[in-house]
Amino acid sequence: MPPAGLTRFNAADDATARAALHEVCASRAWGERILARRPYATTDALFAANDAAMADLTAADLAEAMAGHPPIGRPKPGDPTSHREQSGMAGASDALKAELLELNLAYQKKFGHVFLICASGRTGEQMRDAVRHRIDNTPDHEREIVRAELGKINRIRLTRIAEHAEGDAV
Repeated sequence: MPPAGLTRFNAADDATARAALHEVCASRAWGERILARRPYATTDALFAANDAAMADLTAADLAEAMAGHPPIGRPKPGDPTSHREQSGMAGASDALKAELLELNLAYQKKFGHVFLICASGRTGEQMRDAVRHRIDNTPDHEREIVRAELGKINRIRLTRIAEHAEGDAV
């Protein structure tokens, strides 16, 4: 039997489920692929659908997905998901925040999008080191890293949908 949150997601009308999926990933193509495969018997089946949908995203779909993510070190004001996922930056020094901002801007200038990493559980220093390392990648190589990082972020967010307590919205 699926977890209660997954049962509610499976039973939700398309508009409600689509809105919940948009909170997971801003790519409309990804959301439609996940929506089309409902109902999901297990969270693992939902994860498999996520993996398949991520693999099928075009460069434009990836760009749309990335546009929904704030830069590391600057979570969206009033967005608890963004703040929770970037909690590793909460205690960062002003110097580290400034360095990360500078690196983010250089990365964005080179690749045309925000530096994207699954920040959950990472320290500010680990995120800084990752952007330092990845900024030398080719655009094609970086796009595949971004695809993998988005997949990880989506799994974390999909878990939250599947495990919502009774009475929570989808």
